[in-house]
Amino acid sequence: MATTEELACVYAALILQDDEVAITGDKIQSLLKAANVEVEPFWPSLFAKALEGCDVKGLITNVSSGVGSGPAAPAAAAAPAAAAPAAEEKKAKKEEKKEESEEEDMGFGLFD
Repeated sequence: MATTEELACVYAALILQDDEVAITGDKIQSLLKAANVEVEPFWPSLFAKALEGCDVKGLITNVSSGVGSGPAAPAAAAAPAAAAPAAEEKKAKKEEKKEESEEEDMGFGLFD
């Protein structure tokens, strides 16, 4: 789970991206100071270095465009196939219980 410091740096970076300003450690720190948010000094520079050379706007739009398409569709198709083995397992358990009850009816067991 993200800490308050990490979230503050993420929000500051998103604000900078939205204003189309270069994301740097100094600018993240300036935004955090203006918002009266205290973070450890390494967080702003760490986030700036992590986002260096990344298209933040592209990252955001790619994440949202992946919902409802791509790998999620095959996973949804596999769900009914997974239901069939579950039904077979239930049948097998019922048969096992039936066999166990037949053993009890004979009056002997494995450890008697």
